[in-house]
This record gives sequence, C-alpha cells and structure tokens, in this order.
Amino acid sequence: MEESIVHQYAKIIGHGSALPKSAISNDELAKQLAAQGVETSDEWIQSRTGIRQRHIADASVQTSDLAVEAAKNALASAALDANDIDLIILATTTPDMIFPSTACIVQAKLGITNHAMAFDVQAVCSGFVYAVTMADSMIRSGNAKRALVIGAETFTRLLDWQDRGTCVLFGDGAGAIILEASEEPGILATQLNADGAFESILHVPGRISRGAVVGDPFMRMDGQAVFKKAVSLLERSALDVCDKAGISHEEIEWFVPHQANLRIINALGRKLSLPAERVVVTVDKHANTSAASVPLAFDEACRDGRIQPGQLVLLQGVGGGFTWGSVLLRA
Repeated sequence: MEESIVHQYAKIIGHGSALPKSAISNDELAKQLAAQGVETSDEWIQSRTGIRQRHIADASVQTSDLAVEAAKNALASAALDANDIDLIILATTTPDMIFPSTACIVQAKLGITNHAMAFDVQAVCSGFVYAVTMADSMIRSGNAKRALVIGAETFTRLLDWQDRGTCVLFGDGAGAIILEASEEPGILATQLNADGAFESILHVPGRISRGAVVGDPFMRMDGQAVFKKAVSLLERSALDVCDKAGISHEEIEWFVPHQANLRIINALGRKLSLPAERVVVTVDKHANTSAASVPLAFDEACRDGRIQPGQLVLLQGVGGGFTWGSVLLRA
C-alpha cells in the first residue's frame, strides 16, 4: 500500500506591527525643513507621493525595539509563547549595530532561550518578501516549524534633510508575521530577482572604514528611474508568481504592495486589472518604511477585517540593489 504524500506549506498564523509614537504631518515637516532653508509643502508632497504623514523614531529607539513590539503583537495574535519560535529572520537596512544581527538582539529581548536560528536579511525595501521566501523554504524543507519574520526600520536616520526629493518620502516602523508548517495551503509561490547593474539609482554609497564613515552616508535616489523600473519589473513579477502557482492574476483578492509612492501603487493596480478597493494602501499614513512597509500594510488590512482567512493575497517589494519580488499566499 502506497503511503500518501503530505504537502507541507508555510501558513501565516499571526501578524503584528509597531510604529513610533511620533507622527509628523506634512505641514509639520514643512515647517521643520523651512527652518533649515528647505522649501516644501503638504500639497507638493501629497501630489507627488500620496504621503500625508510619517512616524519618526526618537533617538533612544532602536530598530530592535520596534521589531520586538511588532513580534510581541504577532505572538499574541497567534496565541504563542516566544519559545514556540524556532526561526527568526529580520529584514532591515538599519540594524542596531554592524554585528551581531538585529535578529539575535530581538531573540534576546523576547526572552527566547531555545537556541532558535536567527539572522538578518538585507535587501532594502524588498527585504520582507526575501525573508518570507527564505522562511517558507526552511519550513517546507523541514528545517523549521514556526518562523518569526520581521521587517523593521529606522530608515529616517539615513536621510539627508537638505534633500527635498528624498527626505519627505520615508518613515520608521516594523511589521511581523508568524509562519507555521501546515497541510493547509499558505504560501503558494514566491519569486525573487535582483539586478546589481542598477545599484546607482537607489543607494547609500558610504561605508565604514577604520572607525569612520567614508563617502556619502545618506540615501540617494533617482526617482524617475526607480519609478520606471519598479512598475515594469513588479508587473512581470506578479504574472510570474501567479504562473508558478497555477493561478490567474485575475483571481487575486488583495494586493499588498511596497508602500513607496501612490503613483507606483496605482500604476501597478491598473496593470494587474485590480480595482482600487482591493489594493491595500498605507503610504499616506506611514510613508515608505522600507522593509517594514509590506508587513505593516498586511497587518493593518488583517486587523481591520479586509483580508479574510483563505483569501488570495499578493505581497510585493522593490528596492535598492536593484531588488524585487513577490509572494502569493492564502491568508
């Protein structure tokens, strides 16, 4: 008698998020920038990006602090103890320190004592979809049972506040999910890409050498180039991940894109024939929180009841590297 084959999936069983207490409106930011000789306005920012406000972490708050708060909320959502986790993957471009990884720091702050695997992923704004893909592979291969996947950033610390074209775009925050091995469909397919030839359109060129920052320590971006690449590459990625899962893109019930710019989000929605009411948008409240943007938006849409269990959800990220990718899942 042949043994039945059990198909193991990685399924989301919990989610959470965290934002710094300080929310800065466009008007407030414009006043602060004007004092430094930089002119902008609420109308200028909203018309180009869709952003109305962003959260900025106090100097005493580390990336790990936001990650821990999001992780605790995700654990509560899943009704789990921290020691039920055997894998931590944290996506960030703004770690607490060069090493150890912020994931290890989070492990200690959560009181996890079971020697769970813990490491960081650095793919900038694509970091969370990269991290989810890695956790999915670890669970499917039997190397982990429950994974805590976090996107956390204090990205505003990389900004040049004299550069109007970039300093108004970003915020700080964290989001987390918990994936568990399941026989029920969860993550159906993932798709990741990178092209280092486009490094110069979105980067922080500085580096640390002999105890000092060498070169430019701030984020630099060619906005028009990023826009064009993001729309075309993410459209292709969405179609490819649906093909891998054997599902038509027309079946997607919720689209949770990287929250970089409302124009990019709307353009992608149109290309994928998704009505606006099926696209989760939080860029107006959070701005671009890099690796945290997708899990922040996903958590909000789950908590307010928009995303329901069993629905088909597409997650997407795009960022410096140039990196991009998609995750197709059943909530």
